[in-house]
Amino acid sequence: MSEKLSPQVISRRKALPILGLVGVFGFASAMLASDADAQEAAPAPAPPAPATTTGGTAGMKRRQGRRSTRHERRHARRTGEPAAPAPAPTQ
Repeated sequence: MSEKLSPQVISRRKALPILGLVGVFGFASAMLASDADAQEAAPAPAPPAPATTTGGTAGMKRRQGRRSTRHERRHARRTGEPAAPAPAPTQ
């Protein structure tokens, strides 16, 4: 019993499967040992009110103006008749 024990060097190729098995067993044990009940879903919050062009920042107003003209052009292109223009944003 006088011989010395030396740690063996483990290669990456040998370590990867071992780590994978440890992860699988850890995940499985966590799933099996969990005795917590599932929580009921909370009711969905009401959707936010649509943004109006009368309020908001100047950037929001510009963006809304571009969006409305884009919709008008698209409608005219698809139907062949001009769309009713949206009311212009007030400043």
